[in-house]
Amino acid sequence: MLVSESALRTFTENIFLAMGCSKEHALLAADVLLLSDLRGIDSHGVARLTGYVRLWQKQRINPTPNIGIVHETPTTATIDGDAGLGLVVAPFAMQVAIKKAEQYGSGWVSIRNSNHFGIAGYHALMAVQKDMIGFAMTNASPLVAPTFSNERMLGTNPMCYAFPTGKYPPVVVDMATSAAANGKLEIAQRSGKQVPEGWIQDAEGNYTTDPHALKSGGSLLPLGSDREHGSHKGFGLSATVDILSAVLSGANYGPWVPPFVSFLEPPADPVGTGIGHFLGAMRVDGFRPVNEFKDHLDNWVSRFKSASAINPDQKVIIPGEPEYEAEIDRRKNGIPLVDAVVEDLNELAQRLNVSPLRPLKGKF
Repeated sequence: MLVSESALRTFTENIFLAMGCSKEHALLAADVLLLSDLRGIDSHGVARLTGYVRLWQKQRINPTPNIGIVHETPTTATIDGDAGLGLVVAPFAMQVAIKKAEQYGSGWVSIRNSNHFGIAGYHALMAVQKDMIGFAMTNASPLVAPTFSNERMLGTNPMCYAFPTGKYPPVVVDMATSAAANGKLEIAQRSGKQVPEGWIQDAEGNYTTDPHALKSGGSLLPLGSDREHGSHKGFGLSATVDILSAVLSGANYGPWVPPFVSFLEPPADPVGTGIGHFLGAMRVDGFRPVNEFKDHLDNWVSRFKSASAINPDQKVIIPGEPEYEAEIDRRKNGIPLVDAVVEDLNELAQRLNVSPLRPLKGKF
């Protein structure tokens, strides 16, 4: 089903309002989710709304948080999110990082006591709008086994780096440090499809293509899938995200991270508070004039786009380019949602007394 951006935005805002969020927070949370759907990252958009509501109903999300700085230096800060929506806590933290960068050249913020923050790209792109380089990462539900293990110890732990350009779209490297994001498994489950081999393993550590395997003790694999294909590197990247996001801030880390997924419950022996994020902003003009940097990054993009292709029909793709193209298309033509997601959302709307989603007029 195709839905217009405006209709989906209003629907999402109304769900957050029904949770008790302020108008300001509802608008912001909806904006984060909508950017994900617009950019074609369907696994982290409105498909996640049911998860936020479930955690709110379990009193694990505070709809009216008192977000604040608990430790600070001129260029760094630690923020406590007061169990608020990560969709709200992370933009607050990035604003702090940007303000510090404006004054001192760079700003770095570690966050504790937060929740799932949507796509990392949203927060990193906030810095790009100020001609800065943006960094965003978060730890997540323990679903990933480290190399040589079948025990779920880490999250998909995404990291994002975003760079401002001149004539091209921003270069945005936004990726999970696991072989695949859990949201892609959820989309496969709702679509009734298998997943590629190398994404997940069963409880015994054998490859499986069953997207439901996590519910029976299986685990996601690190980026690289196995040692021979570099999974130790994915494990190392994921560990870096976990340490910066949580060990540094006082959030839960490793297997103690409170899960977003419905089939896991929070550990009874937490080592911190909530989940953690790590955000940063760095002024380009702290290194060279902004226009010079943009000109050369444009040249970088142009040269890589013209790299000799093995297959003429498969050109080199610049990080962030597919998402930018998806955003242009979906703003114009509507956002596609799979039937199972629409059914979940409309059931949610009925429970919260919110008007249901309607298809884009004339397009079914």
